Amino acid sequence: MIYFLYVQFHTHVHRLNLLRYITVRTAFASLTALALALLLGPRTIAWLRRFQIGQFIRDEGPQSHQAKAGTPTMGGVLINICIFVPTLLWADLSNIFVWLALLVTLAFGAIGFWDDYQKILKRRNLGITGRTKMLLQILVGFCFGIALMLLSATGRYSTDLTFPFVKKIHPSFLIRSLLHNSWTYPLAFLPFLVFVIFLLVGSSNAVNLTDGLDGLAIGCVIISASALTALTYVVGNAAWAGYLDVEHLPGVAELTPFCGATVGASLGFLWYNAYPAEIFMGDVGSLSLGGSIACVAVMIKQELLLPFIGGIFVLEALSVMLQVAWFKSSGGKRIFRMAPLHHHFELEGWKESKIIARFWILALVFSLFALASLKLR
Repeated sequence: MIYFLYVQFHTHVHRLNLLRYITVRTAFASLTALALALLLGPRTIAWLRRFQIGQFIRDEGPQSHQAKAGTPTMGGVLINICIFVPTLLWADLSNIFVWLALLVTLAFGAIGFWDDYQKILKRRNLGITGRTKMLLQILVGFCFGIALMLLSATGRYSTDLTFPFVKKIHPSFLIRSLLHNSWTYPLAFLPFLVFVIFLLVGSSNAVNLTDGLDGLAIGCVIISASALTALTYVVGNAAWAGYLDVEHLPGVAELTPFCGATVGASLGFLWYNAYPAEIFMGDVGSLSLGGSIACVAVMIKQELLLPFIGGIFVLEALSVMLQVAWFKSSGGKRIFRMAPLHHHFELEGWKESKIIARFWILALVFSLFALASLKLR
């Protein structure tokens, strides 16, 4: 909206010319999100306490977590508001990629909100069924993939896969040579569509699994979103993209304020979510943040860097998958004392604050490696 003022009046009010710089608008988006989160945080916590919207702690988790029962949750609503408002204020709303990022975030947030609503307000401790949640996430990923395929048909997006450490290899998901001018041509998009769905569903659930300690998930989101902000700016800037030999996508440049708003909103939420937490994000926060991280990575063509951008999320998800697979195949044996991974270290005797700090350090190392890959091409 403020960007619209620049478009309309920059010839009359020269100070508005600052808004043509994406870096300036990204900084303002981040600061706006941070200010909103800090301002609305106490009111949100008080409102959630008033309506007794508190965290339910499962009996099978670490016993030390039982003391956290009743802590206000569904704080992801606050995070989403603090992402949406600055993005609408500072981004170019004529850009289709901005709307795709907002809609994906909203859709995953709605799934998480429904799940939290069932668990907390309806007193159904397990929320919606895992199958229902998964189908809804797949549906969102499917719609997002279809939108990108349509953009690809108009030349505004490419379904080619970019390898992080190799300059010349850009394999396409489209089997053009075999299926061109054939009635089966739409099937050529199927691998791309499946890949996009896998990334969005996997990322949203990985962040959800990581959200088990005070400030752990949101701290890792801050680091991942910061790396994405830098990557988005590089991909959207012709000079930087040419210098670092990455595919230049001018349309995605406007995702930079969205990423900046995500960083600011997450920083503001961490103020109240840091150990000991005054509020939890709930599924409405973790699913939306995980979905938004993946959708931005896909739109800026850095899909294969996503495991490094969100390295901690990947480790947490893998620990759960390995634990379940080994438990079923070995007749009840375990690899970890408890999954996700952060619970294993809790039962090993690590203090919660130490686990959080060390996981943040690892998340930073992963993200720095992702950024370093820009030069290793």
